[in-house]
Amino acid sequence: MSEAPGSLTSLRSRNRLLVVETVQRRGRISRVGIARATGLSRTTVSSLVADLLAEGVLTEADGTGRRASPGGGRPATPLTLNPEGGGVLGVHLRHAGIRVLFADLSGGVLGERYHEIDVDHRPDDALAYVADAALDLVAAGGHDAGRVFGMGVAVSAPIRSRSHTLRTSSVLADWTGVDIAARLEARVGMPVHVGNDANLGALAEWTFGAGQGADDLIYVMLSDGVGAGLILGGELYEGATGSAGELGHIPVVDGGYVCRCGNRGCLETVVGLRALTSTFAHTRGPDTTIADVVALLAADDPGAQRVTADAGRMVGRALVGICAMLEPRRVVIGGEVAAVGRPLLEGVRDMLARQLPPPIGQEVTVTAGRLGDRAEALGAIALATQSTSAHLLTR
Repeated sequence: MSEAPGSLTSLRSRNRLLVVETVQRRGRISRVGIARATGLSRTTVSSLVADLLAEGVLTEADGTGRRASPGGGRPATPLTLNPEGGGVLGVHLRHAGIRVLFADLSGGVLGERYHEIDVDHRPDDALAYVADAALDLVAAGGHDAGRVFGMGVAVSAPIRSRSHTLRTSSVLADWTGVDIAARLEARVGMPVHVGNDANLGALAEWTFGAGQGADDLIYVMLSDGVGAGLILGGELYEGATGSAGELGHIPVVDGGYVCRCGNRGCLETVVGLRALTSTFAHTRGPDTTIADVVALLAADDPGAQRVTADAGRMVGRALVGICAMLEPRRVVIGGEVAAVGRPLLEGVRDMLARQLPPPIGQEVTVTAGRLGDRAEALGAIALATQSTSAHLLTR
């Protein structure tokens, strides 16, 4: 019998999913914490959790690090998604490489593959590698393919928010007409969910990393490309057509270099991975890497400090209007370029402090991401796990 909208059965199903999504987002959380986060009564939460524990969807974590309750009674027992419940796959299709992760339902990484390839211009080869690597990771771990519930894919292009398909993009012209989800589903035999990489980086840092506890945040991804993901009111915000967060293609330099998108002076041409490392070409050679820049900073090289601080101020300049309009609680800087660390962050902070209205500027915290170059693939895992949670609760 189907559940009538608004029926008690339907309401309980929605509340069950809400509890599971809250546990997934927080990683480890007590029953009291779930009640506070969801607004459900403690009695309702206790009943739902009891069912989910019995079904093996949730599990009680060990007592490591548990704190006593404020009243001095028995410490609250944290809950997590049951790692033994199954697995999911996460993929990041970068411009110049592919990362594939295999994880349990609690987000614990069980295996990883990385392959350098010109993703932008070789869609067939890229998708073939994803499928082969994903199946290899599952087999290498000795896992039952029937317990791998789905795959999430992060791509460096706008995604239609409703259909989760790739929008036509001048940046990824060779991918026009490629149905990523359908192609991979045919190869790996499981549901595939597609999202923009910066959006999924935001979802990952909010779920697993530096954004935990902040339901209004901006994630800035500084890698081969530059993008941003928005979490507003505890929800991923993608915009009317799925293009929200295209920070890298905001012009910041009049008459600057031509960008891949066709415009001039975009933020990406100033602070993207290639732009930043090429700044050192005349003194350090054309093969300078981001690791070389990090080493120069560790040695207190004044040129490296100046370049990275200037890059941070450019990022801050692009963020000023967004922060003034949205008033986020936190700005998380991630991606490969974020490895340069303190000078970059200080540049962002300096620009926001100088140009934002004081009431807003005083409340915005700028911090480094915690997930490094895995963030977008972990966000793809979070995307797949959300869909998996709904599947587990309705099967």
